Amino acid sequence: MDRQWLPLNALRAFEAAGRLGSFTAAAASLTVAQSAVSRHVIALERFLGVPLFERRPGQLALTEAGRHLLPAVTRGFDRIDGALGEIIAERGTPRRMLRLALPPSFALQLAVPILRDFRAEHPELAIEIGTRVAGEGEGGIAVAYSEPKVSDAINDLLWMERLAVVCAPAAIVAGASSGAGASSVEGASSADAAPDLAALVARHDILHVRLGGRPHGHMWRAMARAAGRPDLAVDGGLVFDTAQLAVQYALAGDGLALVDPALFRDDLAAGRLVAPFETRLASGYGYYLVTAPEDLDEAVALFRSWLIRRFAGPARSEGEAEAAP
Repeated sequence: MDRQWLPLNALRAFEAAGRLGSFTAAAASLTVAQSAVSRHVIALERFLGVPLFERRPGQLALTEAGRHLLPAVTRGFDRIDGALGEIIAERGTPRRMLRLALPPSFALQLAVPILRDFRAEHPELAIEIGTRVAGEGEGGIAVAYSEPKVSDAINDLLWMERLAVVCAPAAIVAGASSGAGASSVEGASSADAAPDLAALVARHDILHVRLGGRPHGHMWRAMARAAGRPDLAVDGGLVFDTAQLAVQYALAGDGLALVDPALFRDDLAAGRLVAPFETRLASGYGYYLVTAPEDLDEAVALFRSWLIRRFAGPARSEGEAEAAP
């Protein structure tokens, strides 16, 4: 057989599943999704023209062909692993480079403050952080802010974005009504009286964040509808490229930003920022951890599993209302 056609990724998936007796365990061992292991094994079976596993409920057993192939594949990988280990031992362990591409607001608000924890756990890794997607051949891992999409890359959803109105506490004090006329979707604020969205909009700049190719007022109009005030003029104001810039403007006390509170937990917890209404709008966008299968080396796998543990599924506040745009 011509070696250029050897399906190495499929063989890795088969070897792990055969050795561990489970697609789930194999996926955990290879730090990939279970569906990826299953697809690789199916592809290998089609390549060979014979089944390698007998699939029964709660049980995975090797066929005769699988029992014949598994020892050879395991020995092959063991020999490769041994040879690589000998070379590394002779020349010293190279310093591994982890390249991260992160959206600007994500990097500033979430990733950078806790990278110290990752560095403490893995001081052997050199880390390069950028706010652009790595180019072809550069390797690495990226956090993408996007709508759900199908691609050849491994996409792990960290969380789906839910937008809320946020502002400085001073804006609530200045814009709060006497307590009457607050809309039914409004929630708690730092002021004694429930704030009125119309009053806040009348007194403060509307701050928009660009969202893909959508018109800049799209989400603010959805918020106005959810608040029962579709008549509010929310198309004006300022437009920012990032949520971070919009929030910096809002912190000065002069604007209302519509952003994901999960990005600004520290500011909200410290009281520098408040979210006066309970309504959350699902923008249809989310934060995805994107890894090309060919870039899934040990350094990338370590960071991938770590980031999923740290960021996957931020808890939604109790009593939080949600509306679709």
